Amino acid sequence: MEALVLDVPKRTATVKTLPIPSPSPTQLLVRTHFVALNPVDALYVSHPLAPKSQTRIVGSDFAGTVQQLGSSIPASARESLKIGTHVAGFLQGACSVNERPGAFAKFIVVDWDLVWRVPGWMGLESAAGVSLCALTAAQGLFARLGVEAPFEWDSRNTDNERGVSEVKDNTHGKNGDPLKVFIYGASTSLGQYAAQLVRIAAHASGREAVLFGAASPARHAMLKVPPYSYNGLVDYREANWVEKLLEVQNGEGVQYAFDCISEGDSVRNVIKTVAPGGKMAVFRSREGKAWAAEPGELPFEPVYGAVWEGLGVEVQYQGFTVPASASAREFAVNFYGFLSSMTEEDGPLVLRPNLVRLMPGGLERIVPDGFALLGPGSMDNRDTSRSEAYMRPISAEKLVYQVLKQ
Repeated sequence: MEALVLDVPKRTATVKTLPIPSPSPTQLLVRTHFVALNPVDALYVSHPLAPKSQTRIVGSDFAGTVQQLGSSIPASARESLKIGTHVAGFLQGACSVNERPGAFAKFIVVDWDLVWRVPGWMGLESAAGVSLCALTAAQGLFARLGVEAPFEWDSRNTDNERGVSEVKDNTHGKNGDPLKVFIYGASTSLGQYAAQLVRIAAHASGREAVLFGAASPARHAMLKVPPYSYNGLVDYREANWVEKLLEVQNGEGVQYAFDCISEGDSVRNVIKTVAPGGKMAVFRSREGKAWAAEPGELPFEPVYGAVWEGLGVEVQYQGFTVPASASAREFAVNFYGFLSSMTEEDGPLVLRPNLVRLMPGGLERIVPDGFALLGPGSMDNRDTSRSEAYMRPISAEKLVYQVLKQ
């Protein structure tokens, strides 16, 4: 099969021919139809973590069809995951020191319970961009900030591990009070899923959601209507956006803040929007722990974590180790079960995929085109100089490549 393989010495990736992998007894063999790009894919190709000797398939998000089931997959799951079933998920790829294959290949193997079944109304090209970002948003809102989730999981299952274990009882805003949230980077993929999950969670618990965001004014019209329906938006490029946001809120802060960028001064600014007793989620960004500050500089320490926790394996990257976490994996399994159960009839409880930009060229063009658009570092490093229509700057959409020719 063809696969996009990391070249550590040259800090790039090239398409190579590799054997088709065989699933373990608890895995599926999936034929990949589409893959979606995330900033971490480009980052860890340009700044590889793997030793020079490793042959590592890169990439995270995928969608495809089940080709083979491992012998130990429970009978209760075999019918819903029969051959030909449309599924989506994500793999770690080159995003750690650990040697694990990624998703940018014609065939992949994945744990049977870490995929979700793509509903018939959602195309595989759209589903390809859901898994990593939507799980990141769910982890931030439910497992770390403590917002009541719209699906079953045991939030008390905290085995002193990073991420999910950081959940603490959070009574701020309970008893039917509105769920008041601010999202910085509202038009990013992560921000779009976070806003929808806020709305879904509030609807499921019978609460009102009051949602504020910071984004480019070019995306305000999109963000003011369903499925996002922001109550107030500010332009993140204005120097006084914090003051404007607080003015919109009548001087009050929010219960929860969600920083989708976590680069530069974003954390220091976003934390100013949080009311006393509130909480804030940040994420390991392309600048590492960008919110590191002198003691006492921030009013409280933001809650952070890494999406890779959901794979339930030890992850080494960016100079630290994420321990294998059974509870984080259980959360991911339950969240993907929630996605699998979605129907169009669920209306306000349906998570809608990001807008897709279907890029030309398949695996061969991911590095020269897709990674150039994503940039090798911060958002300021993105290449927007080319004239092709598909190379326009990224805004509120996922870059998706077709792997299987129809």
